[in-house]
This record gives sequence, C-alpha cells and structure tokens, in this order.
Amino acid sequence: MVVHRDYRDSSASIIKIFDNRIEFYNPGKLYGGITVQDLLSGNYISKSRNKLIAKAFKEVGLIERYGSGIMRIRKICREYGVKEPDFYEKSNGFQVVLYNEKKAETDNVTDNVADVTDNVTDVTDNVTDVTDDDAYRSEKILNLIRENNKITASEIAKYIGVTKRTILRDIEKLKVKNHLKRIGSEKGGHWKAIE
Repeated sequence: MVVHRDYRDSSASIIKIFDNRIEFYNPGKLYGGITVQDLLSGNYISKSRNKLIAKAFKEVGLIERYGSGIMRIRKICREYGVKEPDFYEKSNGFQVVLYNEKKAETDNVTDNVADVTDNVTDVTDNVTDVTDDDAYRSEKILNLIRENNKITASEIAKYIGVTKRTILRDIEKLKVKNHLKRIGSEKGGHWKAIE
C-alpha cells in the first residue's frame, strides 16, 4: 500500500477486517492506463507511481520483482483453496478484497462437467495460421502452466479473459506442435510445458 498509493490525495489508506474478508483501500486509481482486466490477464507492463519508494522496497528485499504482486496473491489463494480476491477501482482509489472462504465444492464439480462437455464437443479443430492473439495466448498459457502445472482450463480462461472453449482449442494446438503434454489423467494428472 505504501508503494502504490497516490500521495497527492489527502485521504487515508484503509484496511477493514471482517470475519470473512479483509478490504484494502488505497488512494489513487491504477497507474499508467492499466485496467483491472489487464491485471487479471497479466497483459500489462508494470509502471511505478512512486519510483523512489519502489526502489527502496526492492533494495531491502520487500519486493520480489516489479509487477508480480497480483499474480502472486491469486496463486496463493488458489494454493490454499480460498475464493479468488476481488479488485476494484473505487472512487479515486483502488480496492482489494481478500476472502477467508474456501472455494465452493460445486465450483469444482461444474468445472469438471464443463471440461468433459467441451472435450467431447470441441477438441478436433484444425490447426490454422497463428495470429498475434493466438501467439500471445499460447505464450501466456505456457507461462501459467509453468507456474502451476495443475491449473485448469477454466482458471486459464479467467486469467487471460477469453472463453474456456478458446483455451481448449489453444491447448490442442500446443499439444499438436509438441509444446505441451498432459501427464496422467484429466482429473488427477498435470501439464508439462515442453521447452
């Protein structure tokens, strides 16, 4: 909060703690034209509003690398099985809501049913010319799999901001080109990105 706030705004940074969530609010909207959708998809270049503060935090080891915080927060929530955080631009600031709720079991059941349905109905698309969007998505998919080799197609679709069907088509293309391999079963296995 110290690194990202807009110090030209006299309002306070606020942390509210509830039984089921913690809300963090900082003055200053997202910096450098970045949108919440950009944050969720990872499609942005990190820019610092407070360069000297960011540099000081990095030098003392409180920041791993610039622009990695949101992805790390989401990854930790997935690893602990808690509900994904929400991100909002609110008034003249930015709010993050972290939940203390486990992901509903019905989410996993729905994802598995959708996975099976999509696999049965739409796996055999022909591999066609690769557009810039396809290449970008393919690289993003491989990066997400390198971070978490048990990630689901639904989770990848959420990160990138496209439909699950699009992700399944991209995965098939990556498998055909020998860039991606599935190890084990659909339910209990994992992905392997082939360098």
